[in-house]
Amino acid sequence: MKTTVMGRVRHFLVETAGELTRCTWPSRSELMESTILVIFVTIVLAAFVAAVDAIFRYFMHLITG
Repeated sequence: MKTTVMGRVRHFLVETAGELTRCTWPSRSELMESTILVIFVTIVLAAFVAAVDAIFRYFMHLITG
């Protein structure tokens, strides 16, 4: 069976639309909670990396003089 590029694209779009109708989407409040959590965790992780970087920089300064 030989399919054209446009036929494959159409099939992909139809299948994608079908899958999107089966998805469960978060409510606005769930989305806001998740967004706040991601921002908070990102800030905590950035602070941790900055602290570890400062500690290593301090020890490297002690070693190299």
